[in-house]
Amino acid sequence: MDKEKAMEEFKKYEKMRMEMYEFLEKFIPKDANGALDFSKADKIDAKEVFDRWFKLDYQARKIRGIAINCLGLKGE
Repeated sequence: MDKEKAMEEFKKYEKMRMEMYEFLEKFIPKDANGALDFSKADKIDAKEVFDRWFKLDYQARKIRGIAINCLGLKGE
């Protein structure tokens, strides 16, 4: 994979990651330190959380493969 395509995949991952945080912040307020305060969370659709997490995880595994191939490592 060329560098440009690899960078597109990294940027896609970062975008998905930020979207996941934005989604969670709609339902979970932050505390005084800026951390998500789950004790004050509204109800959240578990299926939507899982769907978003699964897509993010898939992209992370894709990035892992790119990194392993670029570095010439063997996957474990």
